[in-house]
Formats: sequence, C-alpha cells, structure tokens
Amino acid sequence: MKLTILGGGGFRVPLVYGALLTDHAEGRVTEVVLHDLDAGRLGAVARVLAEQAAGSPDAPTVTATTDLDEALRGADFVFSAIRVGGLEGRADDEGVALAEGVLGQETVGAGGIAYGLRTVPVAVDIARRVARLAPDAWVINFTNPAGLVTEAMSRHLGDRVIGICDSPVGLGRRIARVLGANPEEAWIDYVGLNHLGWVRGLHIAGRDELPRLLADPDLLGSFEEGKLFGVDWLQSLGAIPNEYLHYYYFNREAVRAYQQAEKTRGAFLRDQQAHFYEEMRKPDARALATWDRTRAEREATYMAENRETAGAGERDADDLSGGYEKVALALMRAIARDERTTLILNVRNRGTLSVLDTEAVIEVPCLVDANGAHPVTVAPLPDHATGLVCAVKAVEREVLAAAGSGSRATAVKAFALHPLVDSVNVARRLVEGYTDVHPGLSYLK
Repeated sequence: MKLTILGGGGFRVPLVYGALLTDHAEGRVTEVVLHDLDAGRLGAVARVLAEQAAGSPDAPTVTATTDLDEALRGADFVFSAIRVGGLEGRADDEGVALAEGVLGQETVGAGGIAYGLRTVPVAVDIARRVARLAPDAWVINFTNPAGLVTEAMSRHLGDRVIGICDSPVGLGRRIARVLGANPEEAWIDYVGLNHLGWVRGLHIAGRDELPRLLADPDLLGSFEEGKLFGVDWLQSLGAIPNEYLHYYYFNREAVRAYQQAEKTRGAFLRDQQAHFYEEMRKPDARALATWDRTRAEREATYMAENRETAGAGERDADDLSGGYEKVALALMRAIARDERTTLILNVRNRGTLSVLDTEAVIEVPCLVDANGAHPVTVAPLPDHATGLVCAVKAVEREVLAAAGSGSRATAVKAFALHPLVDSVNVARRLVEGYTDVHPGLSYLK
C-alpha cells in the first residue's frame, strides 16, 4: 500500500513513520513517498527516517520527490501536512496581528484567517490533482486550519477527505486518566469545530463520569485543562473545553502574554527548526538523536504563554508524546482493513449539528469503516457554544469565498466578523498588513 505525505520535509513526519514501523499486519503501508517543495528539508527528514528504519527488515521503503504529480499518482492514502509560507509566514501572521492588538495564533483569530487565505488555494489545487491522478485515494488532512482546509478540499473530494487533530483525543485521554479509567474504553461526547469544541460527557461502561469530575474541585484542578481554565469556570460551563478555547475565554490575557513574550510561538519554531535543518546539513550529524532532542523541546513549550497566564506550570510528562500520528494511522487502518473504530474527526456535518448546513465540516466522534468516517448523532450544543460555532463557521465561509473569488472586500469581511477581531478598521489594516508581507496573498484585489 502506498502512502504519500505532502509536506514530507516537515519536522513531524518522523512521528508518522515511527508509527508505521510498529505495524506488521497484512495490508500495511509498504511504500512511503515524501513530497516537499524544499529538497534540502526532504533530504534531512529522509535521513531521520533511515535511522528509524535501521534494524527493521520490513520497514516501508521511502522515496522523496519535489514533483507533486509523481508523488500523488497511484497513492492509496495521501497525508496532507503542508505549511504554505513556512514558519516564516506563521511568524509574520503573529506579528501583524499583535501589532494591531489582536491574536495571531495560527488557527485562531486573525492569524488563522491569514493562514487560511494563504493555504486554501493551494489545498484546492491539491484536491483537484488527487481527484484526477488518484481518484480512489483517501486524503487525511493534517494541514491547519484543519477544519477550514478540510472543508475546502471536500468541495472537490467529497467524503474522501477527512481532517484530523490530536487535541480532542488528548483531552479525552487526560479526563479518563484523572478519573482512573482506561482511555481506550471511554466514549467521549465531544462536539464543535476544529480547535473549538467541548467534552460534554465521558462514558465508561455506559455511565457518564464527567459529572463526578466537575463536582470534585481537587480532581478537576489536577490536570491540564483544569489548571488552564480554572475550576470555577469549568464548573460554570458544565463541560471541558478544548485547550484552544483559552484564546476565546481569556483573550486579553493571551494577547498580552504574546505581546510580552520574548518570541512568538511561530518565531520560536522558525528559529528552532532552522537550527535543526542546519544541523542536518552536517554529514556526521546524528539525525534521529538531533530530531528527538528538538521534538522534546517543541512539545514541552507548547502553549507556554497560555499556561503562564493561567499559572498552570509545566506540561505533564504524559502530554509530551504527541498523538496526531496515532489518530491518522488508526483512521487509515480502519478504512484500509475495515477495522471498525470510533475516532473524533473533521467531517461533513450531514445533519449532525442542526444549526449548521450539511456541507459544513465539524469535529465530532465518527464511526469509521471501509466506507469512510460517519459522524455520530450528538445532542445540540448549549446557546453559548452554538453562538461561537456559528460565528466562526461564518468566518470560515467568508475565507473560502475570498479564496475562491480573490475579493479583498470579502477578506476584510472575514476578519471583521471574527469574534476576536473587534473593529472593521482593524480588519482593513490586517488585510493591508498581511498582503504587504505575504506574496501568497497577492491574489486579493
């Protein structure tokens, strides 16, 4: 089975390959094709993968190419993990937004809109090529903003594109662990959009254990989200929000922390990864050890500004192992082998949330089999959550419209309508700032 990874020179690709090495079952991936526009990054990642595969006689073969059509042709699965504009673009997204006093995070607020406007045209081109060159392939989208990009691609690939994120899975596992339950045996009642969702229940053997957690302040304050949001606020919500909702519920504090930080997250990753890829140019570099050391630092500093604002302290060791690659491979195995499972995924709504139309991509538990991912019926969201979901989905639709039409006015509308952008004039200045620094937005007229 052939797996093509777009963004194959990306830093997290070894996580995916490492997970593939643990799969020895029939119908496993035997060929991995890495595609990237940067041949140097491809070479660096290929070196890490070669060291990972040492001692594994049945390791999937790895080839690398800068030719997109060659990479896609004949693929059974396509993992799309591109970053249009690179980490330099992410750092610019943050800087332009923070200069206007609004959030520049890569998937939330102004930064997420800018990233979406750059990424959607490229993602749409990829979707069209997949439809032409590998019409039977399944596309698993890692690319952020994951819900928005998945929806853009679904207009050309239908249900054969599925978006993934490890945030809901990690949240569910943390809740299960703190309740003393096996995460593998828990049913997580989670619903929303990507990076905008809530756990409303966690069922073990048919019993919802979340009320027990919410009623116990000591237990509730003992894990990441309890420390991040505070016990009182979680009890008021009656649910556990995805960590990215910290940007909404504590927006002023988050913006202030980012403004005061020595470096934004994007700038930190840009510099860190530049150092990694520079190290990898040395012939005697220990590729896997260098990558692993860099990865550990990356994970430990995740959402550091938010945790500092909340006084949440360091991340727990159990939260440093990532997980998106495990979700992706579980999804791929379920489809390829008809190994039925349940995963929280980004898929078309199909009536699951009545407040959104059928084509809107949402993030919910899905039953997965050989025919793809099927969203599970969920209870309606409370009004406060419905308001946020509908507002942000409306913004995503304006981003898609702007990317499709090239309309600068529609791009301004997308920024202005976002709950974390508080002024039409700020929206206009954001569009001016982003088009000044991003050549990829020159299409906006």
